[in-house]
Amino acid sequence: MPSIRDLKKDINFVLGDIIEAVYIWEAGSGNKESEEGTVIIDEAIEVYDDLMDKINQKKVADAKSHFKSIRTELEEKATKLVEQLNNLEA
Repeated sequence: MPSIRDLKKDINFVLGDIIEAVYIWEAGSGNKESEEGTVIIDEAIEVYDDLMDKINQKKVADAKSHFKSIRTELEEKATKLVEQLNNLEA
């Protein structure tokens, strides 16, 4: 089973890459500090906080399934954020 530290790193890297992609889109399209980009960044930060809270829960009945569900949730929410990013207009 991957370590908790690796899961935290994965969350940080995935959501950080999404935020960076928003900044790149804003720079490339001339939409500095766009409302659409800000919404995606805020959602990414909210997802990050939510997942970190779940990781840091102390009393978990089944740790393996708990962390597996967190990883699945990361994949689902990151996919949703990427779809929103791909739908941004230039």
